[in-house]
Amino acid sequence: MDVRAAETGATQAPAAFVNRLAERGREFVTDTGGCRIVWRRFGSGPDLLLVHGGHGNWLHWVRNIEALARHHTVWVPDLPGFGASGDPAQGGLPSLLEAMVAGFAQLPRAGGVDLVGFSFGGLTASHLASALPHVRRLALLGPGGHGGVRRQQRALVDWRRAPDARALEQAMRHNVEAFMIANPRHVDALALLAYTEACRHTRFRSKEISRAGGLAEALDRFGGPILIAYGEHDVTAEPRAVLSSMIDRRARRQGVVIDDAGHWVQYEAHDAVNRLLLDWLKPDTAAGP
Repeated sequence: MDVRAAETGATQAPAAFVNRLAERGREFVTDTGGCRIVWRRFGSGPDLLLVHGGHGNWLHWVRNIEALARHHTVWVPDLPGFGASGDPAQGGLPSLLEAMVAGFAQLPRAGGVDLVGFSFGGLTASHLASALPHVRRLALLGPGGHGGVRRQQRALVDWRRAPDARALEQAMRHNVEAFMIANPRHVDALALLAYTEACRHTRFRSKEISRAGGLAEALDRFGGPILIAYGEHDVTAEPRAVLSSMIDRRARRQGVVIDDAGHWVQYEAHDAVNRLLLDWLKPDTAAGP
């Protein structure tokens, strides 16, 4: 599919675009320890696992799947406690991670895998990197768990109290502009659909986990090639300070700030992020030893 044509269709009819994207993939369901996880698989090539953020689901990657799937077998789950997946047996991050590791082992695949995580999913992916077998590379987009300063200026509104569909849309638009996307002109119908559907099906409490830290320790445990990218205007962090603390004087790590983008950087600056990931995932261009 022509990418520009796909984006035009997504803007005009987001539900139809999402349905067509879903139809291009194949759905797999794993169940371990009573935790049902829904995975979607797209494309072919080296395995690549995308881990969505808090108040998210697979649609956090709606503008990235097609580009990445041209070169990779892309696995996109709804994490336990999110979307169409069940809840982790014990609640909390350890139980979520345990379910993900067990579920991933049930998928029809073999060999190594690259990980890309966003926001809370960045922190999650950093833990999975040392828990899953044969992880080659780890890329994090706006990861939580850094323990540093947050820059959010606008409070979120409680969308659950919206009395009707119009009020719900207004609440979701406010929250996307306040937290996810820096430029209000980039908040299109597809972004609102993806964000709304994800929020409505979230049961897992991720905010306090993301704010509690733990990212640096998880990255040290992994020890492999790491890419960390933030949008320039990400409200969940001071990007350059986080990159300095996580990247400087550490071998096999690379940090990038994406211009003119907010927290949901892989949506707002999808072309730049897709190019960055595809280039970094090439075996000969990952961070050196």
